[in-house]
Amino acid sequence: MGRSRRYLFNDMGIGLLWLSGALTLAILLVIIGYVLVNGIGVISWDFLSGMPKNMGRTGGIFPVIVGSVAITAIAILVATPLSVGAAIYMSEYAGNNILTRLVRFGADSLSGIPSIMFGMFGYIFFVYYLKMGYSLLAGGLTLALMALPIIMRVAEEAIKVVPESYRLGSMALGGSKWQTIRKVVLPTALPGILTGIILGMGRAVGETAAVYLTAGTVAKVPDSLFDPIRTMTYHTFILAMENISIENAFGTSAVLVIMILAITITSSIITRRYIAKLGGKT
Repeated sequence: MGRSRRYLFNDMGIGLLWLSGALTLAILLVIIGYVLVNGIGVISWDFLSGMPKNMGRTGGIFPVIVGSVAITAIAILVATPLSVGAAIYMSEYAGNNILTRLVRFGADSLSGIPSIMFGMFGYIFFVYYLKMGYSLLAGGLTLALMALPIIMRVAEEAIKVVPESYRLGSMALGGSKWQTIRKVVLPTALPGILTGIILGMGRAVGETAAVYLTAGTVAKVPDSLFDPIRTMTYHTFILAMENISIENAFGTSAVLVIMILAITITSSIITRRYIAKLGGKT
């Protein structure tokens, strides 16, 4: 009787896990499907390559796409080396002490801070104090601060799960500490690090408040890092909230969803091929 009850509880737990996963997937598919169904018909070459006209009521979203890609690229290019470098130091050199625990606690806390707080900091420090003005650079640096703790914590965990035998084997063959990290640890942890970069990119590309307070709202192709821009998220917000064009708002959202899906799927394919190649070598 006790054994049957134990199996019953085990089956119930597995069933609840499957149900939770299925509900999560269903909700995600409904949201993505709703956006794509309402926005895919708006997408055309003219919409993707044209300039916004009549406050976005007509025309295209080319400057908005360029602004979103540029500001996300700056954020990731700045955040990735800093966060991965910090993760390497935390996991390979610093050890487990009060300083590293404080840094981890700070990174976890920063990951949960609302974006408006990062936006206010970016406005005060980058826009006002450093006199960058509303610009692509100010917005990119602000988003880098938002992505940095996410990438750092994921990269640190990816490095920590590399088997210790890999390190010992490398050092036994005469490799130095840095050679072991560069040629053994980092290649093995690369799929996890890439996952952290994708998560950081996802937060950067989806922000609205922080971008509004630092990068500006001008829908034009930037000529330099100090030009203001407008991102797809803010463009969607303006079109919808000001009731300018719900159709174009859905179209812009559909383009953003397609871009994120393309990045995620491409990164997943690259990661799987890399893991398969790495497994073949070992």
